[in-house]
Formats: sequence, C-alpha cells, structure tokens
Amino acid sequence: MQQHEHAPAPAHAHVHAPAPTPEPDGGAEFWDGRYSESTRIWSGKPNALLVREAEDLTPGRALDLGSGEGADAVWLARRGWRVTGTDISKVALGRAAEHAAEAGVGDRIDWQRHDFSESFPEGEFDLVSACFLHTYGDFPRARILRTAAAAVAPGGILLVVGHAGGPSWAPDAHHPGIEFPTPEEVLAQLEPAEGAWEVLRAEEHVQEMTGPDGLPGTRPDNVLTLRRLR
Repeated sequence: MQQHEHAPAPAHAHVHAPAPTPEPDGGAEFWDGRYSESTRIWSGKPNALLVREAEDLTPGRALDLGSGEGADAVWLARRGWRVTGTDISKVALGRAAEHAAEAGVGDRIDWQRHDFSESFPEGEFDLVSACFLHTYGDFPRARILRTAAAAVAPGGILLVVGHAGGPSWAPDAHHPGIEFPTPEEVLAQLEPAEGAWEVLRAEEHVQEMTGPDGLPGTRPDNVLTLRRLR
C-alpha cells in the first residue's frame, strides 16, 4: 500500500486552539454523571441554615427542593416531618432513599424525580425548603421559586438559601450561567402579594467550610425566610 507523506505546513498556516469545553447544561444527564463520580459528593449533614430556621417549627408536611443525597430530608423526617424529597437526578434519589432507610425514616419520605422547569410536586406544605437551588444552563430559578411559594400552606414557611459569591479560596471564581441574587432580589423575584407574607429573615450568612487543600475556609450565603399569612 502506498503511503502519502504530508508536506510540512507553510509558515503562515493557522494553528487552531482546542475548542472550549462547553458549559454543562445542568440537566438530568449532567447531575446523574456528577453523582456517579463518587459514592458521596456532599457531607451527609443537613444544611446549617435549614437547621437554624426549622429546628423550632412544629412538624407537618415539608417539601425539600433539590434534595440531593437526602441529608436535609432525613433530618426533617427524624424530627417528625412528613417529607417530599425531590431532585432531578435518579442517582441522587436512589442514594437518598438508601440514607433514609439506614436512618429508619424511609417510610416518612416520598422521593420524587422532577425537573422543576417542567414539573413540580403537587400539594400544599407547611415548610418548603430550597437550599442552594443552583444549576447551570437555562434554569428559570425565579419562576420555580414562585411556584414553590404557591405551594406553601397558610401559616407555613418558605426558606430560600443560596450562595452569595465564591468561596474564600477562590472569591472571584466564575460560575457560568449561575446568578447569586441577594435576599432582597429573591424577595422581589417572588412577586409577593401585599399583606400575604411576613419576612422573618433576609440576610447574608458566612458559612465555615473546608477548602480543597483541607484548610478552613468560608463562603458567603444568603438566606430568606418567609411566613405565609394567607
């Protein structure tokens, strides 16, 4: 077989840089892959701000949006709540169900898979928790939070916790396609009817955490807690 040798490129040839890595779309395939990378990607402990805001509430029906590996839902169930735990990732939901069974509260949690841009759990809840409901791609977070607010029963609580910026070891880290609104901006996005909600807390909170080098670090978070009056 005759082989063809390619002549060297002329001096003026263009060298093409590698194509940029496309931004993740934040959908089910992305999150299933993310959770499949290891046996656990979160700490297994409930979010500290959920604990602070909910530990004195009378247990009822709770909705955990973006339940991940189930730590928040399990904590609520242990305190007597009937919980609906929801996530886009079937891998995360399977892992969460195992966590709940090991904790002895599997019968108190209804795990549901939802892409919140397309579907949402039915019913009214005494607590709706949306902790770190961030993802990549075209994610209608404000619309989803309005739907979450509509699911809060009169007298119930809406808790929205989100990042306020990058961690201390990378404060200027770029998060393509992800916005970190302030509590006041989240409240405005909810478009609350006058006299329908009471603001219990709207503030920034500095969370202590461990950095990738194993050293202590911090990250600013926002928390908005509302009580539905009617």
